[in-house]
Order: sequence, then C-alpha cells, then structure tokens
Amino acid sequence: MLHNRKANRMKGFDYSKNHLYFVTSCVKNMNCCFGEVVDKKLILNEYGKIANTQWQWLVVQYPYAVSNQFLVMPNHIHALIEINRKAIIAGTERDLSLQQHLHQTKIKLLSELMGAYKTTVSKQIYLLGYAKFQWQQSFHDHIVRDENAYKNMANYIINNPAKWNGDKFYKMG
Repeated sequence: MLHNRKANRMKGFDYSKNHLYFVTSCVKNMNCCFGEVVDKKLILNEYGKIANTQWQWLVVQYPYAVSNQFLVMPNHIHALIEINRKAIIAGTERDLSLQQHLHQTKIKLLSELMGAYKTTVSKQIYLLGYAKFQWQQSFHDHIVRDENAYKNMANYIINNPAKWNGDKFYKMG
C-alpha cells in the first residue's frame, strides 16, 4: 500500500539559490548511535566523529555550501547551511576565465547536498562494520528569513546538548 507523503520542501522555492537554511536530519528510529550527552556535554563516538568529519568534507567539496553552524547530537544533526554562489569566486577576481568557469558551476539543490552528506556518512559507518545504520528518510528544513530567526536557530544548535533531556529528539539508549 502506498502512502501519500507530505512534501517536505516549499513548493515553487528554488533551493539552489543563495539562501540560508536550518536543517535537521535524524537517524532512523531515533537510534542514539553518534554518541551521548553527559553532564550537558556532547561526547561523540566513532560514528558521531564520522558524521562531523563528513560535514566538513561537504563544505570543502561544494564551496558554495557555507556552514554557519553545525552539531552532531546522539541521534540527529542540526545545521545552519548557506548556499552562497559568491563563496565560489572569492579570491578569483584576477582570473576572468576561472570566474566564467565558476559561474557555470552547477549549484546543487539543498536536498542534493543533504543526500551527498547522508550517503557519505552512511558509507563510512558501514565500513566500520555498522551495517544496519540508516538515516530517516528525507530531512527537515526551515528557510531562515531574518537575522532574529538566524540568532534563535544558532542558539538552539549551540545549546542543544545542555537541553538534551528535554529535547524532542531525546531517546534513552
């Protein structure tokens, strides 16, 4: 039986244009496989370190994907990620041919960036022997519309470990 899933992305919005997004992606069944929070401090295990390292890989691999804030929690990740085409051409003003090439660079949609991130995390975790690791399907995003919203979301990410026991994603074990 097929179920009609609610569309996660805003209809008609171009998710490849310059914009800032708050993103959350959860592990399937809210399995706490990335580490734990002890005394309000986040302690990442080897899988959590992979999730963190692969985020750094993502923003190097796709220089227009600018990480403003990122955090791996025991069973999910939060990020403030900006798609910024100007980040590609920073420092290349002197080389017109390079500028023209960079302007032709295909900018991935936010969903494609998240897909690349989740795929590389999964592959690295599988290589360590955790063959049953899975992300929940898709991810949640919120388009950041102003400075106040940005500050609230950044503070939420920063303070997430200290508030873990009351977090909606909290799950023992």
